Amino acid sequence: MSAFRSFKYPNFKLFFYGQSISLLGTWVQKTAVMWLVYRITGSAMLLGIVAFVSLIPSLILSPYTGSFVDRHNKFSVMKQTQLAAMIQAGALAAIVHFQYYNISIIIFLSLLQGVINAFDVTCRQSLMIELVDDKADLPNAIALNSTMTNLARLIGPALAGVILSTFGEDFCFMSNFASYSAILVCLYKMKLDVNITGRPENNIWVELKKGLDYITTEKEILGLLMLCACSSLFAIPFTTLMPVFAKDVFKGTSGTFSLFESAVGLGSLCSAVFMARLNDVDKLIRLVIGASILFAIGLLTVAVAPTQHFAIVGMVIAGAGMMIQVSGINMYIQTHAIPTMRARAISYYITAYLGVSPLGSLLIGWFAEYMSTRYVVALEGVLCLLAVGGYCLYRWQMQQKDDVVKGLGVM
Repeated sequence: MSAFRSFKYPNFKLFFYGQSISLLGTWVQKTAVMWLVYRITGSAMLLGIVAFVSLIPSLILSPYTGSFVDRHNKFSVMKQTQLAAMIQAGALAAIVHFQYYNISIIIFLSLLQGVINAFDVTCRQSLMIELVDDKADLPNAIALNSTMTNLARLIGPALAGVILSTFGEDFCFMSNFASYSAILVCLYKMKLDVNITGRPENNIWVELKKGLDYITTEKEILGLLMLCACSSLFAIPFTTLMPVFAKDVFKGTSGTFSLFESAVGLGSLCSAVFMARLNDVDKLIRLVIGASILFAIGLLTVAVAPTQHFAIVGMVIAGAGMMIQVSGINMYIQTHAIPTMRARAISYYITAYLGVSPLGSLLIGWFAEYMSTRYVVALEGVLCLLAVGGYCLYRWQMQQKDDVVKGLGVM
């Protein structure tokens, strides 16, 4: 089957093209923000704080946003979140253009972006099933969406490095502001009639509890969410320290930093293309376990890398493992959650993936103030291995209990 079979659906094609341009601008800005913050402060702790505030709303709000999206037209909500994100990007571009380098305002705007993203990401993920007519193509659409995201992660930082050295920081922020016009145009050209799963008579907090009860009873989904949360807390935040690796460990420039970001993106892109060709979703669990081990190997390689080129290899490996892990978990949840709970299940995935990682970024930034950056990344690699070991033990115990229940049933 074609790796691009979801392109036969006009709505998915428009979404893909518009989101590709918007995400490219997002990664240009993200790279510029991290470099700008470290350039003007020289603090790994502040790098962690900026990453923390941009993602912490996902931890707090995502369970709520899942219930909210289930009760509203997710397509309309997405249009509103994209418009709000464009306004936020314009405000950030303005303060950088006028060189008003106030770290408090940058942190506030990063927090605002996090609030917008908490709603937007849940909308985008739960809307994916509406973009393809044949639900058998849903895994392919999810994988192509991941490919798009990681292609932007590959190209965006490299482009940011060129822009930073050629045109300056303000041009990076202005380009992100302009990039939102592409996704907004595509969204308004899409013809999508989204059915609301129902406006329950219960209040939204009761519906939120129902979502939590559903997750806790689905043991396979619960285990994957716990693995994702551990990875987001201990392993994924390694990207927060890349400006430190570039500037202090390898004595590089903004170009070095963008090269490191692109290396992670390259590994993620290669894995996303692999996932797009995956037809057997029954292999997802084993794939997630293998990817988690690969992720840990990549982190340990980065930690001990004697040269910049060796570190780049480690970042490619880490990016590949990280992408297969989170994409595989996302794909499993979307294909196994019942329709009335899909948005809520996805919201808990977003909490585990994006919501927990700001705590990790804050923790990693704090450790990097008092420990060698290499030691911190090595610790992340070890903790990633322990997490996947714990998940395998959880699945083994779950299977043992199932065998006991089956045995009692036979008797």
